[in-house]
Amino acid sequence: MSKVYKTVVVFADRLVPSKLRPLWEHEAGPKTIFFWAPAFKWGLVLAGLGDLQRPVETLSIPQSASLAATGIIWSRYSLALVAVSVDEYRRPLDSVSPTQSATLAATGLIWTRYCLRKLKLTA
Repeated sequence: MSKVYKTVVVFADRLVPSKLRPLWEHEAGPKTIFFWAPAFKWGLVLAGLGDLQRPVETLSIPQSASLAATGIIWSRYSLALVAVSVDEYRRPLDSVSPTQSATLAATGLIWTRYCLRKLKLTA
């Protein structure tokens, strides 16, 4: 981890109220990438929803398809069983990542289909 990140976490440790301490200390909590990666990926979903205001000619089919592919791949990966030992398997601890990835996949698929239909109708 970077020095800046560690400094921010140490500073924030003192500010977290006792009621939020279990969330803060969780294995998939705000101190880890397991929290922040899905949180920032929600921005991609919101950007996709923001495309509702744009004309279809300005939307990119490859970009929409890549968002769909990324969502599908990471949905599968985030739900994969993780080997703890030879005889024991468990799922990852966070439930945000599969939800976010599935929503990203749906957004990408919807926009890809929408773009293809509009282009087909105008051709």
